[in-house]
Amino acid sequence: MLMFTGIVQTIGQIKQLKPQRGDIQAFINTRFMMQDINLGDSIAVNGVCLTVTAKQEHSFAADISRESLSVTNLGSLIPGSKVHLERALTLQTPLGGHLVSGHVDGLGKVVERRPDGRSLWLRLAFPQELARYIAPKGSISLDGVSLTVNKVINTQLELNIVPHTLQETLLGEYREGYKINLEVDIIARYLERMLYVEKFGTDGNLGLEQASVSNIPSSTASTASISETFLMKHGFM
Repeated sequence: MLMFTGIVQTIGQIKQLKPQRGDIQAFINTRFMMQDINLGDSIAVNGVCLTVTAKQEHSFAADISRESLSVTNLGSLIPGSKVHLERALTLQTPLGGHLVSGHVDGLGKVVERRPDGRSLWLRLAFPQELARYIAPKGSISLDGVSLTVNKVINTQLELNIVPHTLQETLLGEYREGYKINLEVDIIARYLERMLYVEKFGTDGNLGLEQASVSNIPSSTASTASISETFLMKHGFM
């Protein structure tokens, strides 16, 4: 399973977008040393895991599927757009952020921003179905950047972007209304799945929403709870 760390390695720029029967082939300029990258390697582009299909000295090509175009902000890219880039994690890579899969869970939207000392304070709105996975002081990936959530209020979250992150990423350029790729902490998703299977067994390949404890009928939902015993049994304590 390919993973990323949420630590942006460089900023790329969209060179060309070529329609391919509903999909798009993107050509991206990069500062990566392309001699170290092979065809078939994975690169996270704004937090979306894409596969290198062609490369030149200072650029690479990757296909963006209809699914990715519909559920991420890659569909809004135009030639000249800047994007966050990160190569896939290896056993030699320091885990400076948190484990990120490169699979976007939904789109958030910047609703407010303001300076906060030398940092930037942001408030984002996110889809209701992701609320159960987002916790204060927990991790979240925004356009492929690993960040810590400060506060959660209903379907909005608040966080601070520190000066180093402002310098190394594009987050400081995001204005109100900007749609941003969200990936919740993978541990929260697996914990929910284990909780579901613990109580109800396996039932096919349930997705993010179908496996949700919040979708369990109210008559049985009270029996599905996370206890200290449950956490110890599954290695969380």
